[in-house]
Amino acid sequence: MADQDNNEFAAELARLQQEHRDLDAAIEALHQSPAPDLLRMQRLKKRKLQLRDRISFIEDQITPDIIA
Repeated sequence: MADQDNNEFAAELARLQQEHRDLDAAIEALHQSPAPDLLRMQRLKKRKLQLRDRISFIEDQITPDIIA
C-alpha cells in the first residue's frame, strides 16, 4: 500500500512541478508584455504559491521521517 501511495504522490508531484514551471513562464511572459495585466499576474502568482505549498506537503509525505 505504501508503494502505491508513493507512486501516486510522485505522479502528482511531477504534475504540480510542471504546472509550477508553466506558471513561472506565464508570469515572466506577462511581465515582459508592454501593458501587463496586473490582476492576472497577481492571480498567477497566488496560484504559484499554492502549488509551492502543495509541492512541499507532498515532498514531506514522500520523504521518510528520520529520528535523530
